[in-house]
Amino acid sequence: MFRRVVGRTLGLMGYAIQYGCIAHCTFEYIGEIVICSGPSMEPTIQNYDVLVCENVSRHLYSIHKGDVIIAKSPNRPRINICKRVIGLEGDRICISGPTDIIKRHTYVPKGHVWLEGDNLKNSTDSRIYGPVPYALIRGRVCFRIWPLSTFGALQESPNGRVVRDN
Repeated sequence: MFRRVVGRTLGLMGYAIQYGCIAHCTFEYIGEIVICSGPSMEPTIQNYDVLVCENVSRHLYSIHKGDVIIAKSPNRPRINICKRVIGLEGDRICISGPTDIIKRHTYVPKGHVWLEGDNLKNSTDSRIYGPVPYALIRGRVCFRIWPLSTFGALQESPNGRVVRDN
């Protein structure tokens, strides 16, 4: 009797561990569902929109300018951020504001990307913490699944820009 209970318990634990490993690999290497909060990507992504994020692009190094990505925050690694890729390694980025008389530029170093939120007035992004290492990218946002009224692919940047190069 005792042997049978222990055997079944160990069997169930084995299945739980197997399914846990499958779930981990799926979320790490294939994709995941994320809930975005905060105003930095408005109006493209509203507070508490539910998005599907695919992680294959990150592993294949196929992140492009204009993509909306999920990444680990360089300042607070326990937090994920949702931003738009403005520049890739080697790109020249204008870091001056639109009203600045003297324009300042920087180059995105090798192995990094330049990220900015679509809501430039209310976004903590590469303008604050600089270029983000490619290794911090979790995945690329494919489409929105909630709210249903906006189900589908994300719109282009409302600022009409992909790269800020002046």
